[in-house]
Amino acid sequence: MNKLFKRTALCLTLALGAGFVLALPADFDAKLAARPEADKVRDVARKPKETVELLGIQEGWTVVDVSAGGGWFTRVLSAAVGPKGKVLAQFGERALQNNNGQTQKDLAASLGNVEPQFVAMSGVAAGSADAAVTALNLHDAFNFRGEEAGVAFIKDIFNVLKPGGVAAIIDHEGKQGADNKELHRIGHDTAKSLIEKAGFEIVTDSELLNNSADDHTKSSSDESLGRSTDQMFFVVRKPA
Repeated sequence: MNKLFKRTALCLTLALGAGFVLALPADFDAKLAARPEADKVRDVARKPKETVELLGIQEGWTVVDVSAGGGWFTRVLSAAVGPKGKVLAQFGERALQNNNGQTQKDLAASLGNVEPQFVAMSGVAAGSADAAVTALNLHDAFNFRGEEAGVAFIKDIFNVLKPGGVAAIIDHEGKQGADNKELHRIGHDTAKSLIEKAGFEIVTDSELLNNSADDHTKSSSDESLGRSTDQMFFVVRKPA
């Protein structure tokens, strides 16, 4: 465990209590290796094992995959919580418009510990989860609907967590004060402000997903970045 993880584990131990122990299932690595190749090619940039370790996910937890999309994080979280845990994969109502959400239902059935949620985040049961993950979603809520919507997006995550629950908020970093709408990015300080206004405590502001080769001037989908943008990664906690 490197210095970054040691510092983060210490912070989480202090935040969550002395009994906190990092514990992933024994077959976690094997399940990561068994994922589709299209998922695994993104691992260098997205660092799945380091991400769940940094968040402190444990076997048996209930975790929400916010705006689950194609299920990249759903598969990772499913492996992390094990058969006694549960992943609430929030796909939203629009997923039902495509073949009644059968693709998402098939994914959930194949993993065994995933419950698809075809509702807005506000429709996921309040106080039901130990942790949540949202990756590359906050910028759209803020850029296209404004600050109030950005806070509301994070507040929905706050509400679904149990007291003391934790979340990972990950997004493409943009230049602070720039017009990031067209670039599909968000400024670091802007994201931090939205998180704090939603009521979260910031446990750690990690550099795990930083990429110095990304100067924040290109669209996050620019082919030259190879889907490896410079990303902020906040571990946040709902007060107990």
